Amino acid sequence: MPPTNPPTRAHQASSATFRILPLGDSALTIEFGNEINVEIHSRVVAFARMVFDQHWQGLHDIVPTYRSVTVHFDPHRWDSATLAKKLKTLSRREPGQAESQGILHEIPVLYGGDWGPDLEEVATFAGLQPAEAIALHVSVPYRVYMLGFSPGFPYLGLVPEQLAMPRRATPRTKVPAGSVGIADRQTGIYPTATPGGWQLIGRTPISLYRKARTDPFLLKPGDSVRFKPIIRDEFDQLSRETEHDDH
Repeated sequence: MPPTNPPTRAHQASSATFRILPLGDSALTIEFGNEINVEIHSRVVAFARMVFDQHWQGLHDIVPTYRSVTVHFDPHRWDSATLAKKLKTLSRREPGQAESQGILHEIPVLYGGDWGPDLEEVATFAGLQPAEAIALHVSVPYRVYMLGFSPGFPYLGLVPEQLAMPRRATPRTKVPAGSVGIADRQTGIYPTATPGGWQLIGRTPISLYRKARTDPFLLKPGDSVRFKPIIRDEFDQLSRETEHDDH
């Protein structure tokens, strides 16, 4: 059954700082900009939290991305024009950037070898030795911009430009859980074993996706990540501890 008032151009709302656009007949996207930066993303995260805190019935999901929030709704409970009006009003009283900061996580990583089979290629691409590439990768904090493609997969940025190697021409059919990869200016962590085309430079023993828990995702949009190099013995010890914790 179509919604009472299907999305049309008349339902689009805009101002100097945000736009509300229809996405099919059961979602609206609120855009806060057209580039990747911390200020825009802070507004995205703060707004997503504010919508969530309204506890409006009939909303299926609230999805923050790099520069927008998509609100999925039940078209039998909401028409897009009414929801757009409420979101527009909410957008005008969004909280400040300081209220949208998340948690800083330290993620240990065993770089290179079987755990990071593309490290040498990434280092060569950057004109560095592998140890220098590792040092550069861990030299900056990374913001969690969004989760996607597989449960809990964090898109982190921005990678130092020197390391911004494109994805592999041929994706791997299976990437081990915990693998840390690079794709252009993004770095990310595979929470579960899945196909993937990112350049793999290391692996973490930390579980990012704990499906048995009430809150299964370790990282959330707005959080920050610092990578910490570890050696094999530390990796094995943390792997045992993580396996014990997950059970």
